[in-house]
Amino acid sequence: MRINSLKSNDAMNDFSSSTLTSELWKQSIKKTFERQLQSQYDIGKSSVSERIAKLEKLLKTILAYQKSIQEALYQDFRKAPAEVDITEIYAITGELKHTIKHLKSWMKPQYVPSPITQWGTSSYIHFEPKGVVLIISPWNFPFNLTFAPLISAIAAGNCVIIKPSENTPNSASLMKKMIAEVFPDNEVAIFEGNAEVAEYLTKLPFNHIFFTGSPSLGKKVMKAAAENLCSVTLELGGKSPVIVDETADLAKAAKRIAWAKFLNNGQICIAPDYLYIQENVKDEFLKLFKEQVRLFYGNTPEQSADYNRIVNKNHFNRLKRYIDEATSSGAVVELGGEMDESQRFISPTVLSNVSLESSLMQEEIFGPILPVISFQLIGEVLQHIQAHEKPLALYVFSNNQRFVNTIINQTRAGATVVNHNTLHFLNNNLPFGGSNNSGIGKSHGRYGFEEFSNAKAILKQWFPFSSGDLLTPPYTDFKQKLINLTIKYF
Repeated sequence: MRINSLKSNDAMNDFSSSTLTSELWKQSIKKTFERQLQSQYDIGKSSVSERIAKLEKLLKTILAYQKSIQEALYQDFRKAPAEVDITEIYAITGELKHTIKHLKSWMKPQYVPSPITQWGTSSYIHFEPKGVVLIISPWNFPFNLTFAPLISAIAAGNCVIIKPSENTPNSASLMKKMIAEVFPDNEVAIFEGNAEVAEYLTKLPFNHIFFTGSPSLGKKVMKAAAENLCSVTLELGGKSPVIVDETADLAKAAKRIAWAKFLNNGQICIAPDYLYIQENVKDEFLKLFKEQVRLFYGNTPEQSADYNRIVNKNHFNRLKRYIDEATSSGAVVELGGEMDESQRFISPTVLSNVSLESSLMQEEIFGPILPVISFQLIGEVLQHIQAHEKPLALYVFSNNQRFVNTIINQTRAGATVVNHNTLHFLNNNLPFGGSNNSGIGKSHGRYGFEEFSNAKAILKQWFPFSSGDLLTPPYTDFKQKLINLTIKYF
């Protein structure tokens, strides 16, 4: 199936078209939003079996479109089909199967104890939908990072509007087609378009906004949401460090770091952003790392069918500027450094002797460039990490448990992975998300279901007598004594 054939015929939803005026696409969004507001309570009262049926239909659709998803991502930034299967298809189908399996237990009331002062009552938590929610998804994993929060939102019983990234137009167009086959637009709708569309959407009074992107844009989303007292989930990013000490299995560390760093051409929010390596094993590690990159992509990565491209020229130029700035300031190219603007190609690149003040060490890289910094004592590493924003992930390779515990206890991050990297994203039993600059809120599995739910407290007085009835006005001396006894003993 050719991706060009997947372009929507619904002009009202294709906001990249120059033939549409601002008022027309705003009107289209507003009408869909209003329809979802009207239907949110009917959809919200859907049963477990009804929600599971929707998720099963979505699962069948994902599997049916597997080849089309591969083709769309190849056209957007030459993503290898096998990599699509691992990072896009499996990530979604795994989330779907996990949710289908556990949704019944998640939706059950959670009974909690009542204090003795409320004897005669029962208390429980009821998870109700937040209502109408907005999902703004990024370009680096367009299917994964659109459908994963959608799965949680549907499981929780919400209506959803999705704004995918304009940087991956083939993927956005295909997702629009797939969603329309599964859901009516009064339940789930996608609106394509540029930043102006996203800005307009964030000003609408949604009940929740789930945003994946950069911290700078996350601040704008949160500011817009605050105007409507709308809750947010922000999956952001930052500089995720990886630390390797002298006790690590260097061959395994080299293989796993190279895989995670150059997967998706480094365009991953949880990719190892920079490497701290203990000085006395630096040379051996770099030798193993270079060999591993060669085994992955051959002597000419530009010709490898498994090596992706930078998504657009703006990001290519940004990464080129980082490399040029670093090398002009004394950084040493240990590996790679080759670039081809016409192909948006940057080879797997490793730089040493990088200044901590350079853009490479101040900004999230989001590309196939790995700065390497040597250290002797862990204190200097901790000092650097603690002085900067909390990362979305932190990775440590070591066989010294005391060293590992020191890292875990003296750093703060959205997640810490020991002797591997990025795999935590695919464990649906773990919460995924950042802290402060790297994100707000959690997703995946039960954590995603609860993120799109309101945990409503329910208390029922089932016994005719209530101790609270003794503490109503007028406050006599006897009642004051009861109040004093309650404060003292209960």
